[in-house]
Amino acid sequence: MAAGEPQAKKLKLEPKQLSENVLFGMGNPLLDICAVVDKDFLDKYGLKPNDQILAEEKHKELFEELVKKFKVEYHAGGSTQNSVKVAQWMIQNPYKAATFFGCIGKDKFGEILKKKAEEAHVDAHYYEQSEEPTGTCAACITSDNRSLVANLAAANCYKKEKHLDLEKNWKLVEKAKVYYIAGFFLTVSPEAVLKVATQASANNKIFSLNLSAPFISQFYKEPMMKVMPYVDVLFGNETEAATFAREQGFETEDIKEIARKTQALPKVNTKRQRIVIFTQGKEDTVMATENEVTTFPVLVSDQSEIVDTNGAGDAFVGACTSDSGIGLELKLAGTEGALFSRENCCCVFKMIFEESGFSLEKSKDSSKSSSGV
Repeated sequence: MAAGEPQAKKLKLEPKQLSENVLFGMGNPLLDICAVVDKDFLDKYGLKPNDQILAEEKHKELFEELVKKFKVEYHAGGSTQNSVKVAQWMIQNPYKAATFFGCIGKDKFGEILKKKAEEAHVDAHYYEQSEEPTGTCAACITSDNRSLVANLAAANCYKKEKHLDLEKNWKLVEKAKVYYIAGFFLTVSPEAVLKVATQASANNKIFSLNLSAPFISQFYKEPMMKVMPYVDVLFGNETEAATFAREQGFETEDIKEIARKTQALPKVNTKRQRIVIFTQGKEDTVMATENEVTTFPVLVSDQSEIVDTNGAGDAFVGACTSDSGIGLELKLAGTEGALFSRENCCCVFKMIFEESGFSLEKSKDSSKSSSGV
């Protein structure tokens, strides 16, 4: 490490035995299907070599053909599920410290997704229905390029009254101490997000939300702002923060000021002051608390080692969430990762982005993912 380069704080912790289901996540589960393909395959489905799109009618047969024609790898994906996987990996023991809810189909891909979640030691309880197939994300790899095609399908079909409200499932929600939901899920079941958020607030537990994408702040502003008073920790990147500020009429483009104003928004549970964390790629991470706005530099890494940064933002959140579950002060989690930028979080987690998605070294079970919705 070069002289003057920032170093992560050494945290000395007393061993703390966690219980199962201490972390709770809810979101859009997708089965990532990754394969090296040829140009003819891209041309057949009108795909650009390096792109991210939602599947259209013309892509209907893409997923099955990908599986039949190429050697594929499967990973449990989707933004919240990615973060939950990383949190579970960082906690290590016990298995099933992290719980995940979402909707899948009663089909082959659904069975594979359940198996992959189990391999990651996540306690996944999916709402299974037959109207739509399991959501998938095809990662079509050519050389150093990656073309992602996401078909949300069943992920859009989550029903609060048929799953979250069931006594056996709600008990898992009540058992948790830390909650995380990506903003994407506000497009699916805002009422489910609000129910979990109010439960956390009423019991003085940590509820975290992610801005997720600019369109969430633009087109799902009403459900987002209904949830915001219950948010203890808010995550986002610089683009999402800027859009949120415009939609809220903050009249500033300064990310520190945006973080400060976001932190000061009305909050129901005053026992916990809101913390706002905005990443900026390789630029400083910004964190706002009640008393101050702080920035943390990102460690410089060898860019030649980074092939794919997709999922790094989800990994950042997973790390912070696992720290909360372990019982650390979140400020310490923020201090270390400031290191957790979308571009360089491999420095902290010792990830090597060498495939479509990330792998976690030191883990007996490699944790990889591509999709983030």
